[in-house]
Order: sequence, then structure tokens, then C-alpha cells
Amino acid sequence: MTDSQPRQSLTEVQSLAQFVDRASLEMLSDTALEQLKIRVLDTIGVAIGALDAQPLKEIRSLIQDLDAGHGATLIGGGHASPEHAAFFNSALSRYLDFMDAYLAKGETNHPSDNMGAVLAAAEHADASGADFLTAFAVAYQIHARLSDVAPVRDLGFDHTTQGAFAAGAAAAKALGLNAEQIANAAAMAGTANVALRVTRTGDLSHWKGLAYPHVSKEGVFDALLAARGITGPAEVFEGNKGFKALAGDFEIDWSAEDLEKVTDTIIKKHNAEIHSQSALDAAQAIRRQEGFRAEAISGVELTTFDVAYSIIGGGEEGDKRTIRTKEEADHSLPWMVAVVLLDGELNPEQYDPDRITAEDVQDLMHKVTITPSDEFSDRFPDHMCADLVVTLDDGTQLHASTEDYEGFTTNPLDWEGARRKFDALVSPFAEAEQRDEIAELVHDLENHRIRELTEVLARIPQTRS
Repeated sequence: MTDSQPRQSLTEVQSLAQFVDRASLEMLSDTALEQLKIRVLDTIGVAIGALDAQPLKEIRSLIQDLDAGHGATLIGGGHASPEHAAFFNSALSRYLDFMDAYLAKGETNHPSDNMGAVLAAAEHADASGADFLTAFAVAYQIHARLSDVAPVRDLGFDHTTQGAFAAGAAAAKALGLNAEQIANAAAMAGTANVALRVTRTGDLSHWKGLAYPHVSKEGVFDALLAARGITGPAEVFEGNKGFKALAGDFEIDWSAEDLEKVTDTIIKKHNAEIHSQSALDAAQAIRRQEGFRAEAISGVELTTFDVAYSIIGGGEEGDKRTIRTKEEADHSLPWMVAVVLLDGELNPEQYDPDRITAEDVQDLMHKVTITPSDEFSDRFPDHMCADLVVTLDDGTQLHASTEDYEGFTTNPLDWEGARRKFDALVSPFAEAEQRDEIAELVHDLENHRIRELTEVLARIPQTRS
């Protein structure tokens, strides 16, 4: 090309790749960096809390059968190929359904789902903690921004669809690839992982918790392919039958993006689907009121916003009153409200199979009525409104209303709060000294190699003490 010839304009995925390529830890404000580390600690804690879950035992066994023990560390010990480590560690952090979330008007996703991919790729590349944090922040930015402008839930597709671009690009960043390779990794992952929303509707299966681990696996593998020169569709967004043909036209000026989106994500207080959090806070508030007696409840009326009603309240994604498994329970607002009114909390212990199907919670679940409110819907996602009325058998009515909870954007979780949740989840597996070691490493991660963290995570016992 001569100087007189016009330069070819960048495709949209190439623009995204240039943003990823120039990303650095210095682009994060102090607040964003602290919140990112809080999410690293939170995601690790949630992952460790699932180590002895039976589906995860089966996945570990499969991976160990497939791999010769090379590449990247499995939390709780063992090694696997980077893509299989990404799958397993993402499955750990996803299984309890206790992770963070990002609320866009038409989409909800969980950016911490990308940590398994970034961790495996960073370890494979012997990256620094700073490199890992930067790539993880990149995943948050891409996943959230695509959800802002290109939601696909109402079209029948899953939120893992946008996440595939984040997983591929962030894994490539963690591997230290150049802009051209990053573009190819994102294009391959985004093209190949357009997923169906049936994952989260009707009778729920194990795939609800494994859909994003699959994307993490594919993101890492596509980044490894890109490192070997394999190319993806350069016009994956704007091309003929590209992503915009599905999601509609949208624009993101990637040259103007920063790495601050992590501060707009929220962390779960209750071990429950994200849109239930404020309603469960309201249930706890009612339990604290004078005169409350769980055995005397004759009716429960919850008013909430349309997204909560549609996804977990019995709206367009199906009835939520046939509850037999954990996957069904943590996506049933009637069941979750009932168990909190009875037990006062919703943590992993409430998902014991006998508790899920216990007569008291099953009976109370059928007394819960859920109604969407136009006012509450208009205020979402800036607020997560819930209004709860519990009627007792003597006619007494107890009332609680809330619009946020600890961990929401209006009441963000601080390091002390994150550490409390981490200790609660991890203490059955690790003594205080080991928990301190992990937390201190995470809080100073930019000054360590990522292998220092994975070596500690490998020493976590796989079963509760």
C-alpha cells in the first residue's frame, strides 16, 4: 500500500481488539481496582464452596481422565489442559449461583463467570497478577457493554452469547497476544457460542450452571488457536449474517472505553438468583418484626419488577412451583421467599435435597403470590424494588419494602464485607491461616505472579473438614 492509497478501516472486532490490546491496570481507578479484587475474592470463595458438590466431583473425574496433567491448576488440586481447567474452575464458581451480576435493561449476566478462563490463560502464560487483573477487567468491560447495547434475552438467546466475546478476548489478553490475535479469538468465540435461552426456562438442568463454563473453555481454546495463527470472521459483528443480524444495530466506540464497568456490577448477599436479592432482604426484615410466626402464615404477597417476575416469579419463563432440585430452587422466587421466611437465611445449606423438598417450604411456597409493578419495572436496573406483605392466620399483616441490599450499586460491598462472605463459604474447607493467605494474595495481587495464587488454591482440600 502506498501513502496515496486509502487505509482500510477497522472492522468492529478489530476496534474491540485494539481496546483490549491497549488496556492496562493503570486504566482502573483505585475504586475500580478495589472492587475488582473484591470480586476475585468473592468468586474464589464461591468456587471453593462448591468443591464437594457431586456434579463437580464428576467433572473433575472426567477432566482427569481426559488430560495427562498439564497446563493449568484446578482449584482443590490437580492439573489439566488450560481449556479444561477453565471449564472446571468456572463450573466451581458458577455452581452455587452465588456470584456477582451486571444488570442491563434487557439483559443480566455474571461477569465473574470469566475468571476461570482468565485464570487458566494467565497461568498458562506465566503471567503476572497485574496481567491477570487487567484481563479480568477487560472481560467485565466487554461483557457489560455488549449487554448494554445488544441484549438478546427477549429474542430467545442466553446471556452467555455476549459473554463469549468477553471470554475469548480476555483469555487472549491474559495470554499476551497481539491485537490481531485478540480479534481472531473474540471473533471465533463469539461466532461459535450463540446459545439458547431454554437453558434457564422450564425444568432446569445441570446445564444452567455449566453453560458459561463451556463458554470459558471455548474462549481459552479459541485464544490458543489464535496464538497459532488461526483466524476468525473479521466482520463477526457487522458482516452479512453477523451478530448484528441477531441483536440489531448498535455502536460502541471502543477507543473511548475504560475499565470501570466492574464498579457497576453487584454481588449477591443471598445464595439465590440475582433478581431475588431485595425480596429476600424484605423477607428477613419481616421475620424481625414483632408478632411474626412462620407457622401462622396464611398468605404472602410480593410486588416486584417485571424482570424478576418473568425470570424467577412464574412469568414468561415458566411456572416456578414444581421444585425438586437445586437448579429449580435457586430460580424459584416463591420457593426462595418461603425458605427465608422459614429459616431466616438462604445459604448453601438450604439447598440440601431434603430441605428443598421439605413439606413446610413446599406448602408455604404455594401461598406466595407475585405481581409485577410498572413503577418498580421503570426503576430497574437502577433500583431493585420489592414490597412484601405477609398475612398471618389472625389477620395480622406484616410489611417490608426495599429498593436495594448490601452488595448493590447503591450499597457496594467493601473488603470487610467480602471477607465475611469468603470466610463463611471457605471455612468448611480451609483453616484461618490458609484463608488469610488467599485473601492477602488477592488484595496485593498486582505485585505477585499468578502462579503464587494458583499454588495456594491447589492446596485447598476437596472435601469439608
